[in-house]
Amino acid sequence: MKLPIYQIDAFTGKVFAGNPAAVCPLESWLDDKTLQSIAAENNLSETAFFVPKGDAYEIRWFTPGIEVELCGHATLASAHVIFNYLGYKNDVIRFETRKSGELTVRKEGDLLSMNFPSSKPTPVPCPGDLTRALRIEPVEVLKSSAYLAIFESEDQVRSLKPDFPILNELDAYAVIVTAKGKTVDFVSRFFAYKIGIPEDPVTGSAHCTSVPYWSEKLGKTKLHALQVSERGGELFCEDLGDRVKISGRAVQYLIGQIDI
Repeated sequence: MKLPIYQIDAFTGKVFAGNPAAVCPLESWLDDKTLQSIAAENNLSETAFFVPKGDAYEIRWFTPGIEVELCGHATLASAHVIFNYLGYKNDVIRFETRKSGELTVRKEGDLLSMNFPSSKPTPVPCPGDLTRALRIEPVEVLKSSAYLAIFESEDQVRSLKPDFPILNELDAYAVIVTAKGKTVDFVSRFFAYKIGIPEDPVTGSAHCTSVPYWSEKLGKTKLHALQVSERGGELFCEDLGDRVKISGRAVQYLIGQIDI
C-alpha cells in the first residue's frame, strides 16, 4: 500500500521553525494499529490523518504513542495540504472530530484561521510538584485539562528548564507556562511529558486555554502571541466567548510516500 505524506511546518512562514506535523490524506480509514504505527515511525509530536466525508473531512491526530482529542498545529497543517495540494476550491474547510466537535479553518490572506472550542481555565492552588518541576513558583495557577502557570516575565518563561519526570506526576496531561510578552501580548511554552512530548514547539490547542485568560487579563479580545520554544511560533488569536480563533501561517517541508 502506498500513501501520500506531507510534512508541514505550522505557525511559521519559514521552514525549520514552527511546529512540524505529518499529514496523511486517506481515501478510507486504516485500522488504529496502523495509524499509530505510522505516527510512531514519523516520530513527530503529531501526525494527522483525514478522510473525505461529503463536503467535510473526518480528522484524527496521533502522537508517537497515543491518539489525542484535539491538535491545533496538525489541523493547520492539514488545512494547508487541502488548500494547496488537493484541489480544494472553497475558502472554509470543515473538519469532523471524534470528541472535539466540528472545527473549521478559513483562508484569510496568508493566514489560516482555525475556529476551536474555548477551554477557559479556573484558578486552583499551586501543586507542590508543579513548583518543584518548574524550579520556580508561578505567581498564579489555573487549570482546564492542562495546568496554566502564570509567570512575572517573558524572561522567566524562556529560561525554564523543567524536571520532566516530576511533571509526569501531576494530575493533568500537560502544563502551559505563560507571561505577558515584551513585543506581543503574551508568550508561552507547553510541556506534555505525560503523553510523550517533553516540549511541544508550538501548540494551537493550548491557546484554547491561554487566550481566554489573557483576553480577560488584558481587556482585549484580539491577541498576538509567541510560543517561545527553541523553534518558536507566531499565533494571532481572538477570544470569541465559547470559541477561540487561532490563526497562523504554514509552509511545506517535504512531500513523500509511505510504503506499507
